[in-house]
Amino acid sequence: MPIRVALAFTLTIMTANARVVRLNIEHRETILNGKAFGMAGKYEKLSGKVQFALDPAAAVNSSVIDLALAPRNAKGDVEFTADFMLLKPVDATRGNGRLLYEVGNRGGKALLRVFQKGGTAADPTTAADFGDGALMNQGYALLWMGWQWDVPEGRMRMDMPVASDHGAPITGLVRGNFVPNVRSGLGPLSDRGHRAYPVNRMDDPEAFMTVRDRALDAPRRIPREKWRFVDDVTVALDSGFEPGRIYDVVYRARDPRVLGCGLAGTRDLISFLKDSKAEGNPLAGVRAAYGWGVSQSGRFLRHLLYEGFNQDEQGRQVFDGVIDEVGGAGRGSFNHRFGQASRDAEQFFNIHFPVDMFPFTDGPETDPETGKTDSLLKRAETAGVSPKIFHILSNSEYFNRAGSLIHTDPAGVRDIDPPANARIYTIAAGPHYFGAFPPVPSKELAAGLNPLDRGPVVRSLLKAMDAWVVDRVTPPASRYPKISDGTLKPPAEAGWPKIPGVTFPPPMLMTYRLDFGPEFATKGIVTFEPPKIGKAFTGLVPAVDEDGNARAGIRMPLVQAPIATYSGWNFRTPAVGSADQLNGEAGSFYPFAKTRAERGAADSRRSIEERYTSRDQYVGKVIAAARQLIAERFWLAEDLPDLIDQAVIQYDWAAKRSN
Repeated sequence: MPIRVALAFTLTIMTANARVVRLNIEHRETILNGKAFGMAGKYEKLSGKVQFALDPAAAVNSSVIDLALAPRNAKGDVEFTADFMLLKPVDATRGNGRLLYEVGNRGGKALLRVFQKGGTAADPTTAADFGDGALMNQGYALLWMGWQWDVPEGRMRMDMPVASDHGAPITGLVRGNFVPNVRSGLGPLSDRGHRAYPVNRMDDPEAFMTVRDRALDAPRRIPREKWRFVDDVTVALDSGFEPGRIYDVVYRARDPRVLGCGLAGTRDLISFLKDSKAEGNPLAGVRAAYGWGVSQSGRFLRHLLYEGFNQDEQGRQVFDGVIDEVGGAGRGSFNHRFGQASRDAEQFFNIHFPVDMFPFTDGPETDPETGKTDSLLKRAETAGVSPKIFHILSNSEYFNRAGSLIHTDPAGVRDIDPPANARIYTIAAGPHYFGAFPPVPSKELAAGLNPLDRGPVVRSLLKAMDAWVVDRVTPPASRYPKISDGTLKPPAEAGWPKIPGVTFPPPMLMTYRLDFGPEFATKGIVTFEPPKIGKAFTGLVPAVDEDGNARAGIRMPLVQAPIATYSGWNFRTPAVGSADQLNGEAGSFYPFAKTRAERGAADSRRSIEERYTSRDQYVGKVIAAARQLIAERFWLAEDLPDLIDQAVIQYDWAAKRSN
């Protein structure tokens, strides 16, 4: 059992940093009975609350929407708290001077799974939770903090202040959007089990519900007497909600949270932990702070950079390196009135929310429709606090997250290279999230989930990021599909093979210029809901080889020696409706036939027997591909044994399965 100190009182560490008022350490325990992790020795886990105070009059806080409308303390500051957890060497001086902060995806923890092959427990305690201890053996400090107010119970949360008009409630428009997979009389107002803003009036005659089948269809209003609010998170429809149809509920809510506190709090906690002179700082000599976020939290980091939160109150740089993993081209609802931070924007899910908004590229680009020139890093570059950046894309982001706009102009005519301090790496044929192997059948997905785990590449890229920041060792060159070499194409021209039962080209997210009203850009106030839809940006997708696997990017060993077509898209099934549309950000796996005779003329892809003479030959090809990636610094040698085990399992399954 771990050595745990269950404090009967809150251990309060006062800080010298005016923005982090104090760390309330509620639990402190030594990890795994004092097991030594490399030269760093014993590790401990600290958890509790961070108390913040923001000055609404400070220029650095001017971009926090509605901060001036939040309650203030006697000093005129806005106070709020957030959950935190920190893993660090017991003797902080034995750390390696690196801080890795995970922006938790909807309040969760994935860092130990990805970087240490451990688990995702909310409170990591067991040896399995900590995995192989790779980062801890190196002396990293590992940090999490809650940055959303609305996450489900049991996840890390920030207690954000409520904005008001001199004490009177503020109301505003909110939209619930959902696509049911089953027929039901009830539908959710909030996203994926999150909390919702209170409905101002349950009997509001101005609230309305619409239904449509496609994103651009004219919505049909459902008579108000046919539906009702059940509570702040649920609506009911007398006739029931039909699978595969798009429903919107627009209503007036009250009590908006000051969402930008999530950005400001992230800034201030990292700044505090980097300040070796800050009283009560539990770390010692942080040389480099890295921010890592996946999907929603990757978009959060993009938003943080765009809105200037990589500079603290003293003008210092906050993150030295940022890894935006599968965030696509988006930002999010992280700093506007009545924003829903959990909402994303996909081809057939969470439709027309303020996510994929211009600008998309790190360096300057011009929108030909508005003539506006902007960039993701404009504020950071102006202030001289731009970090090193890795953007990691999977195949999914090109179909569901407007991924190509990260590296093309808005019209999809020419490539835009990233600036010198940024790299773009596409995991060829990789999924947004990976599935089990062998693939598990699902009534919601047309094909099994893509099993390609990009974890080995991400682990290797963190090492490359650290070498770039600390030792100034140039990282691997960007690797992604381009217009100029023909590896980035319109969907219909990608070069699809013939696969029985699959319709090509698969649909993709259309990213539109959205107008939420005249005060949205300046005050964060939504007056058009749903938004007015303007002209689309042009999205492109990776071109594929004769097997249907993406040609450009980092081609993982199991893609270079394939047993299937791996993709970042997956169709819905007739059972859940709209079977011609994509199912979220799920990837798919279409295995090759076992023999040439079995594949027939309907499948243009070569069979397993036409590719490999034996398991040994197949595994040899996988190993050769991995060794090349190790030489290119996209794979770590210590991850090779696991890959060999995967190759053996996959080949045996492919060679023996019945079609």
